[in-house]
Amino acid sequence: MHRHLTPTLKQKEARMMPNARILIVDDEKNIRLTIAQSLDPLGYEVMTALNGEDALKQLQLEEYDLILLDLRMPGIDGLEVLKRAVEMHPDIQIVILSAHGTVDNAVEAMKLGAVDFIQKPFTPQELRGIVYQVLEHDSLNTQESSSYQGAMKIAKHCARKRQFDRAIAHVKQAIGCDPSRAEAFNLLGELQEIEGDRIEALKNYRVATDLDPTYKPAQNNLTRATRSPKSRPPLIF
Repeated sequence: MHRHLTPTLKQKEARMMPNARILIVDDEKNIRLTIAQSLDPLGYEVMTALNGEDALKQLQLEEYDLILLDLRMPGIDGLEVLKRAVEMHPDIQIVILSAHGTVDNAVEAMKLGAVDFIQKPFTPQELRGIVYQVLEHDSLNTQESSSYQGAMKIAKHCARKRQFDRAIAHVKQAIGCDPSRAEAFNLLGELQEIEGDRIEALKNYRVATDLDPTYKPAQNNLTRATRSPKSRPPLIF
């Protein structure tokens, strides 16, 4: 799932999240060193953890913007570190380092809150690309959320990561920017329905259809939720 980006290194440096702090968690020393050296040209503050236990100790003492987390480690494995890291720092970004044969576990990790995974072996360019993209998105949140389109973009991004509370907050921000858009009320209804608040979801589906009677997604959601109370909206964000 790693992405190939086209900006040059100088363009990336000009746009990247300033002073970002990254924690590399891998029990293999050579991999830790290779990752740290790969990220060095981008100017991030990079720290390393020897294993899961070491990572959790550091997370109790320090705050990080991004964790690059190996799944297979002796003792406390990557999934357990992920769960505890998200509990301690709900807004932290986590990218999984997945070895051959652990892709299914990497997908499971994303369901638990990881934002992406990159499969070993990877090139320095691939690693820098995914780190840049994750941190760039985070640094743009404040600026983008001041507009309807920006807030909706962030809301959908959070929804795809299953960070539904954050997604709801950004949808409400979008509605504050422009309360005439059926799309925002429909998305708010979907998120509320996923979270189990069916009554509020139905209200927002009705608001969406009132604003735009031709908006099919809201019509479909209202019909489905009314006829099948136990159903859930399709996870299409």
